[in-house]
Amino acid sequence: MSNENKTIHDFELNLICDFFSNMERQGPGSPEATLKALSFIDNLTGESLIADIGCGTGGQTMILAQNAPGQITGLDLFPKFIEIFNCNAAKLNLQDRVKGIVGSMDDLPFEKESLDLIWSEGAIYNIGFERGLNEWREYLKPGGYIAVTESSWFTDERPAEINDFWVDAYSEIDTLPHQVTKLHKAGYLPVATFILPENCWTEHYFASKVAAQKIFLKKYAGNKTAEEFSTLQTVEDELYHKYKEFYGYTFFIAKKTE
Repeated sequence: MSNENKTIHDFELNLICDFFSNMERQGPGSPEATLKALSFIDNLTGESLIADIGCGTGGQTMILAQNAPGQITGLDLFPKFIEIFNCNAAKLNLQDRVKGIVGSMDDLPFEKESLDLIWSEGAIYNIGFERGLNEWREYLKPGGYIAVTESSWFTDERPAEINDFWVDAYSEIDTLPHQVTKLHKAGYLPVATFILPENCWTEHYFASKVAAQKIFLKKYAGNKTAEEFSTLQTVEDELYHKYKEFYGYTFFIAKKTE
């Protein structure tokens, strides 16, 4: 299989983790986008229970914790991410309210109807947008919120190159109207939807990815698989700059209907 036809899912998890552990965020986003999404959520108190699912190293979680009350649990599959997450929480003196745990979004370790807010930036695709919305809803209290970012098509038609790339990488990518319909169908009232601005990709994701690539390639010098993975990251960047008018990430904020 040529590198052009490979997606991130064709590489070992440990390799993926090692690459992205050197980045503050493991996907497109920004403090400003996190705060904008948070502004649509009300009724949070010091007693609120919040889960950040697929939290990575916690770039967005720490912003959330600094601007919202409540107890926050970050959950991720990679122990290395969680180790960095908890170190970051301690550095910011947030360890009493923020804790990272290793776990799978396939089987959340929370009580049913116990959470006031489920947060997930750039991670719900691991389980699939529709499945995540349906399964995670059970863990929200009536009237609880979900806030997730998901890849979206901005047009009904797009060039074959970018269409094929995304269908191979994540076949569930869909248009905004269809995604909002899925929210309704899963039992949520959509509260707000906004497209992540370009700087969420360029400044807060791609720029830090360049630095991570240097560290990664130095560590895995001569490792062809690692070099292929690094090249794939560059391809992703190039495709975004070429086709950004056709796709991007969208923040969806919604409330569980009773």
